[in-house]
Amino acid sequence: MFDRFTLKTLAASAAAAMLASLAMTTPVVADDYPDRPIDLVVGFGTGGSADRMTRAMSSHLAEELGVPVRVTNRPGAGTQVSANYILSRPDDGYTVYASTFAPYLSNTILTGGAQYGIEDFSFINFQWFDLDLIAANKDSGFEDLPSLLDEIRDNPGEVRGSVVQGSAGHLMVRMLLDEAGIPQDNLNLVTYNSGGEARSAVAGGQVHFTSISAEGSEGIREFLTPLAIVNEERIDQWDAPSINEALEPMNLEVPVLQGSMRGFAVTSETERQYPERYEVLSGAIQNALARKEVQDELESSDIGGVWVGPERSNELMRTNFEVFDKYADLLN
Repeated sequence: MFDRFTLKTLAASAAAAMLASLAMTTPVVADDYPDRPIDLVVGFGTGGSADRMTRAMSSHLAEELGVPVRVTNRPGAGTQVSANYILSRPDDGYTVYASTFAPYLSNTILTGGAQYGIEDFSFINFQWFDLDLIAANKDSGFEDLPSLLDEIRDNPGEVRGSVVQGSAGHLMVRMLLDEAGIPQDNLNLVTYNSGGEARSAVAGGQVHFTSISAEGSEGIREFLTPLAIVNEERIDQWDAPSINEALEPMNLEVPVLQGSMRGFAVTSETERQYPERYEVLSGAIQNALARKEVQDELESSDIGGVWVGPERSNELMRTNFEVFDKYADLLN
């Protein structure tokens, strides 16, 4: 089994980090860095989750670093445009990458023809995690995951599902069919470019079920019957079994694939050439997330704010990539 974690673990890590860093109340510095503005480059357009996270953090990072922090957006090609831009910039710590790294970075490498690898980036912190929810339209008649999978097996082409193209939810559906020995063609799976479109399809009854971010699905809760949460354990927000608990009647088990992971990174060359600058950036993010007013602001805006740190963030990214690499052929 893969090394995985739960939201409870993340919350505990965040609390421990907060207590450990309460004494850090002054901006962190190293030599004369930083002595000019720092650019936060977002891999998506304005208004999305990664953009909201970055803009919410920018002013607090400016306070910690003592210099202006500017936010710019470079969307395109599933974050490949922004990744290439980051890699083209000097490796000096003045350009920081902010994005939803999983699943998008893995996808650009495995299916998008990107000329870079995950080893070209060093992930400072993933602060916002989304779990995926598998849910059926409330009028579909499906009350649990086994009945949905049985219907897909027994009546090829009759069941319709919605996912965001290339997302963790997309891959999870393909993995479920693969592990259950159900031909992929048995499911009429409709892929969308945005979560809003995929949710509208299941809420409006155009499809029978969806596999998508749980957090963003609160607005259509009244139209859904939750079937499973893609996590190691149940969560309070949704009355649904964990994915492998839901699959127990079928004697099946699947890797618990983390949904979206958002945070901050720099090039790996930045960390190698300027380790002290990397520590400054890491300390600034940790210090900001340890502040109660920052946590209150993030919570009021429904933005994640956990601190897991560089070591865990890079480990999580490697694990995500390995899972996507193992099952990437299912998305073709």
